[in-house]
Amino acid sequence: MTDIARIIEVVEPEAKALGFDLVRVRLFKGGEIGDEEQTLQIMAERPDTGQLVIEDCAALSRRVSDAVDVLEAAGEDLVEGTYRLEVSSPGIDRPLTRPQDFTNWAGHEVRVQLVNPVEGNRKTLTGDLVGLDGDSVTVTDKKSGAVTFPLSDIYSAKLVLTDRLIAATRPLDTSGADEIVEDHAEKWEPVSGSSDPTNKNSEQED
Repeated sequence: MTDIARIIEVVEPEAKALGFDLVRVRLFKGGEIGDEEQTLQIMAERPDTGQLVIEDCAALSRRVSDAVDVLEAAGEDLVEGTYRLEVSSPGIDRPLTRPQDFTNWAGHEVRVQLVNPVEGNRKTLTGDLVGLDGDSVTVTDKKSGAVTFPLSDIYSAKLVLTDRLIAATRPLDTSGADEIVEDHAEKWEPVSGSSDPTNKNSEQED
């Protein structure tokens, strides 16, 4: 079974070396290539803009690919089976994955899915994010009003695209967005969200 924590151990130093903060690492099946294809998604940002431009994604993709190649040569496969590497920027309606996200984006509308139900036996909340107090998050839900729950109970959370969020988000530099980058003899074309998909193959069977 793939160890996400181990992948983060390998990926985060590569992001830091470029001056980026790691936002999320996720492994899932399905996507553009096919339902059975695994995708290793690495999401990162520049601390000053909260985004990456396409050259940033390409640079991080190359560093991660090189680090993975070194480990594979030493006999360690980070991901079992064949997978696709995708490096992307969070986008405006970004996922909230770290404690600081629930402080930095207070006052904006969010959609939160919980592991355990809260008031009214509900697991999905939508409303303005009040913020983080210790290990507890408060959201002013559109149906239930103020609801507080443990940070550890969050299954997923993301910002909702609103005019207020767009106005508060620093414009993203799109220079170079039309370029095609050659990486590991694989050509990829820029897609929405400034991502860099690269196919990776592991000889280890599932």
